[in-house]
Amino acid sequence: MTLVEHLRELRSRLVKSVVAVVIGMSLAWYFRDILFDLLSSPLTDAIQRMDREDIRPQLNFQSAASPLLVLLKISLVAGLVVSSPVWLYQIWAFIVPGLHRHERKWTLVFLGTSGPLFIAGVLLGYWVLPKGLGVLLGFTPTEAPGAPTGEGLFGNIIGIEEYFDFILRVLVVFGLAFLIPVFVVLLNLVGVLTSERISKWRSPIIFFIFVFAAVATPTIDPVTMLLLAIPMCILFVMSEVIARILERRKRARLIAQGIDIDAIQRAGKLDDD
Repeated sequence: MTLVEHLRELRSRLVKSVVAVVIGMSLAWYFRDILFDLLSSPLTDAIQRMDREDIRPQLNFQSAASPLLVLLKISLVAGLVVSSPVWLYQIWAFIVPGLHRHERKWTLVFLGTSGPLFIAGVLLGYWVLPKGLGVLLGFTPTEAPGAPTGEGLFGNIIGIEEYFDFILRVLVVFGLAFLIPVFVVLLNLVGVLTSERISKWRSPIIFFIFVFAAVATPTIDPVTMLLLAIPMCILFVMSEVIARILERRKRARLIAQGIDIDAIQRAGKLDDD
């Protein structure tokens, strides 16, 4: 394919992805009240778990446009989640023409794993939210310094746009983090990332995963970080195993065709040098 054809293909895939997201967003808008209550419940659960009568945070709309903007953001993220099998497939379909025929059979595997993994990450993020919110709200001071006991109490009025930005960011981060094995295997299939390189970079990548989990999760507690980092590490190791299996099958197939794999690898290393 020429560069122009690649650009046209990319445009086509982007348009289809955007259409799928818009349709998903429209469906989510119909259930906006249910989604609003669903995303508000982590705060209620966090307050109940804290078991402190002196802290009763409340959500507050900060402007006349806040209700509309919040509902649009919720619908957009819900649309991304609902349409994830479609736009993830469009990413795969853009790469597939560059693969061999026998490698294209992984399309069904990609479709069968990418969507569920993304949704599983979102669900895990939703599950850990009350814990993270409880830690953050626990730092709320209850009395002004020097004020008599029972006086000068602070309130915790949470801007609803800020709250939902926080919630949606956590859900999207957890969802995307669970796509690590999908894209590692994808890069391996197209020859960008070999299992040897994955093995060589395993320790730095795992270290980076923990750094990413610490930065990406807005909470400061180690539990939330570990709940994101540990599944990511497990999924990364699984992707390395899958990459090794794929390369062994490819090597066996090429050897059966009479191709000297060792000579090709030596030539590749000389080129790299």
